[in-house]
Amino acid sequence: RSSPDVFESRMEKRNEVKKQPVGYSNQGEFIRSMEEKARPILSAEGLGTKTSKGGFTKDKTLDSILNVEMVREKSAEEIKQIWNQYFSAKDTVYAVIPAEKFDLVWKRAQKCPSFLYALPRKEGYEFFVGQWSGTELHFTSLINIQTQGESAPSQLVLYHYPELQKEKGIVLMTAEMDSKFLVVHEAQCLANQVQLFYATDRSETYKLVETFNHRSTEFKYMSVIAELEQSGLGRELRPGQVSDKS
Repeated sequence: RSSPDVFESRMEKRNEVKKQPVGYSNQGEFIRSMEEKARPILSAEGLGTKTSKGGFTKDKTLDSILNVEMVREKSAEEIKQIWNQYFSAKDTVYAVIPAEKFDLVWKRAQKCPSFLYALPRKEGYEFFVGQWSGTELHFTSLINIQTQGESAPSQLVLYHYPELQKEKGIVLMTAEMDSKFLVVHEAQCLANQVQLFYATDRSETYKLVETFNHRSTEFKYMSVIAELEQSGLGRELRPGQVSDKS
């Protein structure tokens, strides 16, 4: 009552705040605009965004991350540098895969769309099932599948983009993960195992994938652990060792 002008000014500011969407922040807008100016080739849209159902981004396209038309003028090495530099600042998994290696993985994925992966834990191992859906590879812990069946949610999704495969000889990959279940170096371990089992030159190693898909009664869980131990991929996840690999 004593200061009507001050009261009206406060009400105007309050109404402005109400009009802003939930989660809005001036700092966030500033960072986003600066990022867009600094990296016009890349876009922050679609990165780490979850759907309203709690799942991962639906139909996550390369165009939502990268200006494909702009990079067509660049060499494969330049695109690789752009991709790696951009995602090195993100809390996620990423890679640039040679076309020949992805070809091998893709052909084998058509014949064997799922596999069992082992993730080292403090006590033993936790098993994850990886299931291909198009060029996306979804990971779900075995315990979740046993308890929830087909409705078990993904905890990690690897997105592979072959749009530049023929022209540039590379396939771009990035990921989304549920941070309640996995951290980056654990997700990286699972991603590395895709190369270990699907891109291997050792017939004995790929035979495990074939057995899991086509002769499940003969499949032995310990064979996966043996391959993982031999490769050394899980060594960095042992207790007392911390990795910031991405």
